[in-house]
Amino acid sequence: MRVLDPQEVAEIEVWPFDFSGKDAVEIKTTLARAEYTAYKKVFEESKLKAVLNEKDIPVTKTLTLPKSYRGKIVPEPTYTHRKHPDIRIARRAAQAAELAKIITERKVSKGLRRTLFQQTRRMESLSKQRLDEVTGEIPVEENGDE
Repeated sequence: MRVLDPQEVAEIEVWPFDFSGKDAVEIKTTLARAEYTAYKKVFEESKLKAVLNEKDIPVTKTLTLPKSYRGKIVPEPTYTHRKHPDIRIARRAAQAAELAKIITERKVSKGLRRTLFQQTRRMESLSKQRLDEVTGEIPVEENGDE
């Protein structure tokens, strides 16, 4: 459904589990709890308190996630080019337009509509930061992302 622009993914974080000796039910339950725990973690760390996810994550008990591994998946100089605020604004505008087009062509879930809303909020936030940077209202170093 083109919920996420893969060009906007610069880093990933994974939590490896050891399922040795576990049955299918225990694995499924653990994965559901891990997904919900990771979702809550990402949501809380998001400056916009939002996660781009078309489907709702079922609420479960949380668990303690194993040690994570996080890393950049985009090499230089591509990373530097893609992170330029004007490039990101343009990509987000194109992503929002694509989602809006999908919505007009298909019967879609509330999740896809919510995703369109979140994409436009992200674009608005980045656009405001960029405007503030060029007008001198905030220092460039404060330009962060969710």
